[in-house]
Amino acid sequence: MTKLLQLLESDCTLTPEQLAAMTQKSVEEVKATIAQLEKEKIIRGYQAVIDWDKTDRENVTALIEVKVIPQRGDGFDRIAERIYQYDEVESVYLMSGAFDFTVIISGRTLREVAQFVSEKLAPLEGVTGCATHFILHKYKENHLIFDKREKQEKEWIFT
Repeated sequence: MTKLLQLLESDCTLTPEQLAAMTQKSVEEVKATIAQLEKEKIIRGYQAVIDWDKTDRENVTALIEVKVIPQRGDGFDRIAERIYQYDEVESVYLMSGAFDFTVIISGRTLREVAQFVSEKLAPLEGVTGCATHFILHKYKENHLIFDKREKQEKEWIFT
């Protein structure tokens, strides 16, 4: 099962026939296993990774460190649920260390992201502080390398 999950994570477009060959299982076993993993919500969805920098769509991604006061009885869960309900939010992670949540958001412009933080995120009850970091360039995401540099020929300089 782990091998199948790893293969799907690296390329969810593989066919059941390809997955069967790669895992040395029958096509029926692969289909049944995938159906069971989807039913158990181990497989949460399938998604393409897009390099938006190579399109004409304007896109800004930010990582926001969020400090909160945990809620009595609910801990961090209620605040996390309020945060992840916003369409702008791609990911929310509970963290150890100097802040409580890492929130990844996307917007069309820096202003749009800044407005989200100042008007929606920072004013939430329980939020005590935010630090926003804009992603300037993606080198690797979801195990995929963006813009891998071609090996350059050595340049020799003689003096």
